Amino acid sequence: MRLLAIWLINALALLALPYLMQSVHISSFGTAMLVAVVLGFVNTIIRPILLLLTLPVTVLTMGLFIFVINGLMFWAVANLIDGFHVAGFWSAVGGALLYSVISWTLSTLLLKK
Repeated sequence: MRLLAIWLINALALLALPYLMQSVHISSFGTAMLVAVVLGFVNTIIRPILLLLTLPVTVLTMGLFIFVINGLMFWAVANLIDGFHVAGFWSAVGGALLYSVISWTLSTLLLKK
């Protein structure tokens, strides 16, 4: 049940992005649900591998390179799924950051332990 709630919260966070950033577009709620699943998969499987491979750069930039990794993953998912469009790299970095903040806020407010 909790997994479904988190999935719905992430989809709602994705639906809020076009209202806050003009460079991010999502065509429908179904697309947002699909993007939430793919982003979850990418964050679970690919992100740890990328973090390990880019550890020296991440240490040199004092962790700021993680924003680049998150933006690249967000942008890659936008290129994979029809109906989800991000204008460019910096829009993807900003969108990933905003998506994380909205998702975290909604999860904190709506899901009690």
